[in-house]
Amino acid sequence: MFRLDRTPARLSPVDTHAESRLTVATRGEGFTDITREASAFLTEIGARSGVFTAFCRHTSASLAIQENADPDVRRDLLTALDRLAPQGAGWVHDTEGPDDMPAHVRTLITGVGVSIPVSDRRLVLGTWQGLYLIEHRTSQHQREIVMSFIGHATT
Repeated sequence: MFRLDRTPARLSPVDTHAESRLTVATRGEGFTDITREASAFLTEIGARSGVFTAFCRHTSASLAIQENADPDVRRDLLTALDRLAPQGAGWVHDTEGPDDMPAHVRTLITGVGVSIPVSDRRLVLGTWQGLYLIEHRTSQHQREIVMSFIGHATT
């Protein structure tokens, strides 16, 4: 038999909505850690408790919360995505090159938005978690992430 434990609910006033846009210059396919930029945004607005969201405004790049300790994990994840949506798989859409349609499929699988609780002025991430932009195209791109916070902040 399993056991469930839950802390009591805490009510927090919602008095703040803040938004910022982060531009990330990628170097081609791979993971870019944006955890520090998300944390800096929260510090700038004085976020205390609430919800942080990030949204990637592209269809060939995505966002993920993933392990930040061992870079082999990210390398293996890229390998897995390549196996799931390889280039040269007979894709019909190839207007922007052979990596474009696989990039769209990889974005569909991984997603373009994340929500992370904020408590005690910090992102409530696990010990080995970080927030990443995943570039699915092989060439460099400028990617825009919309970061937002709803909750309680000090001014």
